[in-house]
Amino acid sequence: MSDEREVRIQRLHALREQGINPYPNRVERTHTIAEVLENFDALAQQGQQGSFTLDGRIRLLRDMGKSTFAQIEDGTGRIQVYFRINDLGEVAYKNLKLLDLGDFVQTTGYLFRTRTGERTLHVLNYRIIAKSLRPLPEKYHGLEDKELRQRKRYLDLIANGEKAREVFVTRSRAISAMRRYLDEHGFLEVETPILQPLYGGATARPFVTHHNALDRDLYLRIAVELYLKRLIVGGFERVYEIGRDFRNEGIDRSHNPEFTMMECYQAYADYHDMMKLVEEMIYFIALQVKGSSTIVYQGTSIDLTPPWPRIPLLDAVAEYTGIDVNRYPDRDSLAAVMRAQGYDVNPSFGRGRLIDDLMKGMFRRGIPQLKQALFLIDYPLDISPLAKSHPTPGLAERFQPFVGGLELGNAFTELNDPLDQRARFEDQMRQRAQGDDEAQVLDEDFLEAMETGMPPTGGLGIGVDRLAMLMADQESIRDVILFPTMRKMAEEQ
Repeated sequence: MSDEREVRIQRLHALREQGINPYPNRVERTHTIAEVLENFDALAQQGQQGSFTLDGRIRLLRDMGKSTFAQIEDGTGRIQVYFRINDLGEVAYKNLKLLDLGDFVQTTGYLFRTRTGERTLHVLNYRIIAKSLRPLPEKYHGLEDKELRQRKRYLDLIANGEKAREVFVTRSRAISAMRRYLDEHGFLEVETPILQPLYGGATARPFVTHHNALDRDLYLRIAVELYLKRLIVGGFERVYEIGRDFRNEGIDRSHNPEFTMMECYQAYADYHDMMKLVEEMIYFIALQVKGSSTIVYQGTSIDLTPPWPRIPLLDAVAEYTGIDVNRYPDRDSLAAVMRAQGYDVNPSFGRGRLIDDLMKGMFRRGIPQLKQALFLIDYPLDISPLAKSHPTPGLAERFQPFVGGLELGNAFTELNDPLDQRARFEDQMRQRAQGDDEAQVLDEDFLEAMETGMPPTGGLGIGVDRLAMLMADQESIRDVILFPTMRKMAEEQ
């Protein structure tokens, strides 16, 4: 590659020696390539009187002696262009030799069809508008190295073109549809701090940074929940935020340390209302993005039409793992039966975290029924410190939506009893002292807000990246994040 780069730099110098600026400040364009292709025959009727200026990256160059065919591509499409020495003159035609695949050019001429029917721009003048100093990815087969595509997304978008771009167009449309649904249902979009003096709202390890002027450590938020609830206390009845969260955790097919979440809170609602909101919103998004209520994810056809099944978590664990956790009311007895069945048991986990591990293992088994859209409801209270208690002792009014085997989010009937919330936080702090470094911390400012009075509220968080995985039918979260977090390459060690 270094040799080819050197050749390209020599051509760059050759252009400059002729007084040609390979990176001009301003360019012209009369049409996008798509606009020309969509109305080609009508525009081509203007014949040589027509004048069209198209800009784009050179994707193909074929020298025929006194004529040259090329293909240029902009963000909307690709078209063939035709250069001829008689039209350009010897000097300008000779300078075509100084162009490389990947260069951007501005071409002006008229439209015609070749003898084979190829829609073509007959170029009467051209100029280079950006010189490429590195070769494009593999010429005919695209960029197939998955890690390289994720690490150097610009190469993926160049090499794999429409297929690669469509994933991120789908993601963008899904977010737009989500925002449209919430706006139309009376939710107000707000913004809350990313740098927080105290992290909370989820069970996760935070990233820590230092503010020099204030001489204090701050945390990148792991969730926006506690700030949005403060707004509910303040009188907003429906609020949401779509933004980045940061969790100092491992990387796998469904986790990236920097990710996008949508959280919304609705006063005078409970987890039943939030289940209805989830199934209707995702149904709406599918119709807007895919044009159908049925999607295909990793080979499985999934109907998103409401209502979705509501399955108690403990019933699902009993059915799909064979362990009826109701028979093991304490942590040690549950840990013993899990070990007997081959599960790894983390010694720092309480009973609720062990049940959560059983649930995650259940989905790893690829059970067909668990690939459809469903809600698992009524989670252990000890791993739901921000949710109201369920009428059944030991459980919380909490649910998680699953589609395609992916956990899409988390939702509660929000706890609004400040004394109960303080006791839950204190229990979380005891779990931290026993070694659970993901347990939540006690937030006095949030408790003070709750003591001011918070109405009954339903709350919801949806993982936007995982929703994009579903809508774009992508197996890994890194395939729907333009610039995912990656491990160091060998040369960076």
